[in-house]
Amino acid sequence: MGAETRGAPRVTILDFLRHGEPVGGKRYRGQTDDPLSDKGWTQMLAATAGERPWQAIVTSPLARCRAFAERLAAEARLPLGVEPGLMEVGFGAWEGLPGAEINRHGPDTVFDFKRDPLAGRPLGAESLETFSLRVASAYEGILAAHAGKQVLVVAHAGVIRMVVCHVLGLAPERAYRINVGSAAMARVKVEQRGEKRLDTLLWINQGA
Repeated sequence: MGAETRGAPRVTILDFLRHGEPVGGKRYRGQTDDPLSDKGWTQMLAATAGERPWQAIVTSPLARCRAFAERLAAEARLPLGVEPGLMEVGFGAWEGLPGAEINRHGPDTVFDFKRDPLAGRPLGAESLETFSLRVASAYEGILAAHAGKQVLVVAHAGVIRMVVCHVLGLAPERAYRINVGSAAMARVKVEQRGEKRLDTLLWINQGA
């Protein structure tokens, strides 16, 4: 009986929800703290309509995530945690700029960044390694704090990309080949059996 208990699987589900469209539309916003637009609120409400199976919510501190997470936590009467490690990557010189403006420096600037985010990194941007490590640390912290539960994590496209890379064992340089739309959701299942653990990406729903 004791051996069976020790070997019984413990399953944790983490649902990563990207914020909806912020005020100002599509931009390389990074850590610029723009709030959600009316459209963004509608997108996130639609993404979380119906069944709400979560036992807790964890959010990025940036307003486009946090404001919605606070409202949903209050409505659903769920505990809310704010995790600084879930902030979007800092884009340096690109902060707040739309892709069209960035491409004035060369028509392939954004394309080249997505192909190779190391060589094409904007001036003053947070390093890819630093970003990857802080997201992985936040992921592991959420998992440890909420083991055996289902948790909604409200975050950013870049964060979700890094989580997917972490789960699948992909190099962070591959992250921008993963599409994450507004109010998209990615579900990760983590199964632990004693000292053994299996992290699985179940699906990514592109949302709006």
